[in-house]
Amino acid sequence: MTALICGSMAFDNIMVFPDKFKNHILPDQVHILNVCFLVPEMRRNFGGCAGNIAYNLKLLGGDGAPMATVGADFSAYAKWLDECGIRGDYLLQVEGHLCAQAYITTDEDDNQITAFHPGAMNESHQIRVADAENISLGIISPDGRQGMLDHARQFSEAGIPFIFDPGQGLPMFDGEELQQFIRQAEWVCCNDYEAKLMQERTGLSPEQIAQQVSAMIVTRGSRGSLIYTATDCLEIPAVPVRDLLDPTGCGDAYRAGLIYGLMNELDWQTTGRIAALMGGIKIEHYGTQNHSFDKATFARRYQQVFASELSF
Repeated sequence: MTALICGSMAFDNIMVFPDKFKNHILPDQVHILNVCFLVPEMRRNFGGCAGNIAYNLKLLGGDGAPMATVGADFSAYAKWLDECGIRGDYLLQVEGHLCAQAYITTDEDDNQITAFHPGAMNESHQIRVADAENISLGIISPDGRQGMLDHARQFSEAGIPFIFDPGQGLPMFDGEELQQFIRQAEWVCCNDYEAKLMQERTGLSPEQIAQQVSAMIVTRGSRGSLIYTATDCLEIPAVPVRDLLDPTGCGDAYRAGLIYGLMNELDWQTTGRIAALMGGIKIEHYGTQNHSFDKATFARRYQQVFASELSF
């Protein structure tokens, strides 16, 4: 079974501000905001939602194929994917563009300020779901606007169930477009802020969305996550972490856990807990693809955290 992971392939330039943004932003002066944050630390990592989800799914032993448009500077990333055993069959290099680039600054409260250059990502509509073979399920993660619309329609027309995960791309769509995504999707996943924005634009609460799909998943950071189904709402606890180092990419790690559970037909409690543990492991490491584990180690920690055995 293979999951087709539609989304961005990007370079993440991650900076750490050793203070709190709120100490340097005057609330009554935001209309003339002019601030500079000195960041002694900076790391350039492989990232992007499609790359991050595929990487985390591979750690769990799942097969995920990223489908994305990339730029002329992709060669180092391509080599990394090959080293990780992640297929690049559905990556299209677009002439005249660089890869998507994220510039992320995190403060001591784990607040983030991000500047994002889409680059080749805006050409994602040039690739089609039909180009992929033997796909059991998919995910629509943040990508070029037209690409997200097209790929959702193509998944639906092909009868391939998919997760709609709009992420930071949600503001690109109006209420009618979001409702269309929901009608086409099998599952919807958002963080708590995005869920509120989606409700504002569609008029649909998470409970109402769950009546239209198999599940609506809402992540809430340190407060865990909620999985709404047509008949229930499961509360998945957050995982205690050893070091709270870097939240960048935790959502992608969580989604890889969801995909793994769905591909293996696990119940929602187990699927949600795998997803939560993936997010917890990620936050203990800097960058989005710098953590690793084997299945035995993951199963031991799952048992320690949830007092329950996990069989891979």
